[in-house]
Amino acid sequence: MSNLSNDVDNLKTKYREIFSRTIEEFNQRVEKIKPQEFLKFLNEDILKEIYEQKLKILESRKKISCTGCAACCKLACSEFSYDELRQKAQNGDNFATQFISVFVPYDTEVEAEKIYPEYFELLKNKAEDEKVYFYHCPKVTEDNRCPDYENRPQICRDFPDNPIGFLPKTCGYTKWKEKVEEQSLKLHSLLEIIEFYKSKIS
Repeated sequence: MSNLSNDVDNLKTKYREIFSRTIEEFNQRVEKIKPQEFLKFLNEDILKEIYEQKLKILESRKKISCTGCAACCKLACSEFSYDELRQKAQNGDNFATQFISVFVPYDTEVEAEKIYPEYFELLKNKAEDEKVYFYHCPKVTEDNRCPDYENRPQICRDFPDNPIGFLPKTCGYTKWKEKVEEQSLKLHSLLEIIEFYKSKIS
């Protein structure tokens, strides 16, 4: 667990450093903007830049291949219980609908922990004071294969879609995450800065 704990601490440190650099760059840009154009800059210009960069990050993910470790199949987690997810699905939530079409909850956390102990602890600790629920795909085979791979739902095709999220070392997308992590942290910090300015203006 120590290696994963170090990864968490390193990510927090990196984010603080990137946030500081980003706010300096942001303020330099703001100084050149006329006051009457500032809201347009916040609501349109910079959000468009963030969106375009995020698309490039996700596009670069397509060059990576799954290694078949099945961590995403055997140890998915959510802040919602299975009943809550079913309710959300009934209310039209597309993600919840897809999630419960694939995953079922573990009977106990002990079962989930046995799959990938370090990854389990990381996901549990990441939730801090919040309850987290663990799920698995009952269809995945013993040799970590999906028996209906060609027809897998979008949530499976898109995993992982968050380069700031934590992945087990076995995951083939770990190299992609490491490559785009700094850029993703910068985009995340920009969004935080924008929200801060908007809250001050309103």
